[in-house]
Parts: sequence; structure tokens; C-alpha cells
Amino acid sequence: MKSPNRGKGELLSKAVLSLALLALAACGGTKEPYVVGAAGPWKEGYGLQNLQGVQLAAEEINRAGGINGHPLQIISRDDQGDGPLAAKIAAEFVRTRKVSAVIGHVNSSGMLSAARVYDGELPAIATSATSPDLSGISPWVFRIISSDSLNGIALATFASRFATRSSPATAAVLYENNTYGRGLADSFRRSFHGQLMSLDPIDADLVSAEPYIAYLKSRRPKVVFVAGRVASGLKILREAKREGFDPIFVGGDGWQGIAADTVTSEGTYVGMSFTPEDPSPMARAFVEGFERKYGRAPDAHAALAYDATKLVAQALRAAGPNRKAIRNYLHSLNRQTAYVGLTGPTIFEDNGDPVGMRFRVMRVHDGLLQLAEAK
Repeated sequence: MKSPNRGKGELLSKAVLSLALLALAACGGTKEPYVVGAAGPWKEGYGLQNLQGVQLAAEEINRAGGINGHPLQIISRDDQGDGPLAAKIAAEFVRTRKVSAVIGHVNSSGMLSAARVYDGELPAIATSATSPDLSGISPWVFRIISSDSLNGIALATFASRFATRSSPATAAVLYENNTYGRGLADSFRRSFHGQLMSLDPIDADLVSAEPYIAYLKSRRPKVVFVAGRVASGLKILREAKREGFDPIFVGGDGWQGIAADTVTSEGTYVGMSFTPEDPSPMARAFVEGFERKYGRAPDAHAALAYDATKLVAQALRAAGPNRKAIRNYLHSLNRQTAYVGLTGPTIFEDNGDPVGMRFRVMRVHDGLLQLAEAK
């Protein structure tokens, strides 16, 4: 009978090989690889974008000669967005002494569970985990995206502008009843300057949006803010169109892939850290490289993961593969040494959050995301 530990080792070896072979070939294997873990829910659309962002960055790094001549080797693990599984994977990374740092985890529930395992052991940079509960959870844990505490303020400030001279803005909130949805909805609620007409939880696997839309239609809010992901968001938007309900819909970064349904998403507003329509030379090169490799446009999840990977590479280049040295380097970043990436320059607060707002509100028009202004 095969032991459980042996099974885990075999899985880990397969995961290493899946992304390491190209790295080793590109750099000729002249020096020992620098090994970095990556974890997220790869079978989810947003998780896959994260994984592909990591892969593209690693490929570019190795094509350019690696990190001080060392190939970058990625150990990729699928945590399914599940807290207990994320903690188990984090423990495997900690035990694997060649792993110098971790890119991830991707979502808040996974990162909250993994952070306690990494504490005092292994530096980790979360990509799109936005829960306010992560702020200060461990001096070994960082994130490259701003917290929902800030993102919710940005979205609420934007929504508050939809007021008239004779009446304040009115809003209703629907939120997925999970770590992400609750945190973002609470920040929006506390920061909205207007009349909040309702605040209702929904299931992430929403079967039907009809009861919610029927209720909101009777209340007639000017703005409907949805703190959730694409699947539930599309059901809400489709039901609203079916019932002829036409408020201003605003979503958080969980709605980043919603523009793929061009008809349903037209005119909606989405808060995010990056748009593939960004005209900067760095963004154009990233988008073109991503489309060439994967045959589709990247979203902010891919950009955040790409930036996190390049930041880890910068830390390895400056501090070597020592875990504590990497953690200390990340804490020491300042305006002169910041990694300047697709989603902005990265400097960390003492609590591991990035300095400043890394978030913009975009409007969907003809399937494209354009910088938005409230009317």
C-alpha cells in the first residue's frame, strides 16, 4: 500500500515538472534553479488568469537569462479556493526547503487560511485576495492588490456621484455571502454618501435572480452595487434585462470577466486594477504577449499575478533565495526601489498591504473596459 506521504510527494513532483522544464531549458540549467510556489483555484476563470500571468512572467524571466543566471522554477498547486486545502498546500511549501517564496494565494478564503501557516516561515504575496482581514495577519504575508476597505471606498465614492440637485444618490447592495462579498459590501455600505435602500446576501451559486430583481424593481434604486463574481453577476444582469429593470449596475473586481458577455454587460461599471485597453507601452507588450501565448486577452487577475511574479524575481535578484532575506527585502521597498509594474509601483505598508489606491472604475462599452466617470 502506498503511503499518503509518498502520494503527496509524487503530486508535488509532477507539479514541479509541469512548469520547470521550459525554465531549465531556457537557461541551460547552468545554475541551480530558484524555486517559487504558486497556488490558487486554477479551474476557475479568474484562477486560470492568475496561473497564466505567473507562467508568462516566468517564461519571460527565463528567456532573459533567469535571475542572476538562475532559472526561475514554479511549483504550481490548485487549492480550489478552499481554506483547508490552501493551508495543506501552504504546509507543503513550507516543508519544501527549496521553495523561497509563494505567489498567492489567489482568493481571500484561501489566503486567510494559508497565511497562518506561512507566518514566521515563508514569504507569500497574494495576488487578488482583497479581504480586510488579511491586513496585518502576518509580517510574512503581503498582497499586491489593495484591500476591500479601500476598494469599497472607491466604488462607494463613485456611486455617490449619481445624485441630482434635488435628491441624493440611492443604492441597493447585493453581496455574495462569503469572505469577499461581505468585506466589500461592508466597506461600500460605510462609505456610500446617499440613501442605502437595501443590503441583501445572495448565494455565489445563485440559481435564480428573479426574486431579487423583482424586489429591487419595486424599490427603484438609482444604483445597484453587486459584491460578487461573474457567474452570479451575469444572472443578475440578465434577469434585470428580462424584467426591464435598468438601474446603474456597479460591480467590484470580481466582475472583471463580465465584459465577455458584451450584450449583458453593456453599460455596467466595474472596479479593477488593470484593463487590457491600457495604452502604456508596458501594458501593450503584456497584452500582446499574453494574447500570443493564450489566444485571449488578459484581465486584472493575470496582470496582478504577472506583477507578483516579477516582484518575487526582483526580490530574489536582490536578496537571493533566503526566505527571511526576501521577506525583509519586501518590507524595505521604498519609492526608489519599488517594483513598477502593470498595476502600479509596489511599496508595502507595515501591514503587508500596498501603499495607496490601486483601483479604478471602468465602464463596459462594446465589450471593452474604458475609464469611467459618473454622469
